[in-house]
Amino acid sequence: MSYTTLSLVDNGLYSNTSVYLVPPGHYFMMGDNRDNSADSRVLSQVGYVPFENLIGRAQVIFFSVLEGERAWELWRWPWVVRWSRLLTMAR
Repeated sequence: MSYTTLSLVDNGLYSNTSVYLVPPGHYFMMGDNRDNSADSRVLSQVGYVPFENLIGRAQVIFFSVLEGERAWELWRWPWVVRWSRLLTMAR
């Protein structure tokens, strides 16, 4: 499969990867910050995740701030919290 994504860096390390063959009983995990995520694309660090390591399913987006913002900066919340995403169902 292929997807159109928004890249923060042109031709970054993970912009053009090879085809991955995921072994049976394993899952391929992708981080939500594709330009800066150590995920299944980094076989030496994360690699393919065995089914027995999965303990649940994401169901709700509990909290979300704008890209580049820090959630711990509470004084900025009125302007940086993505209010429309709070407590919404994950797809």
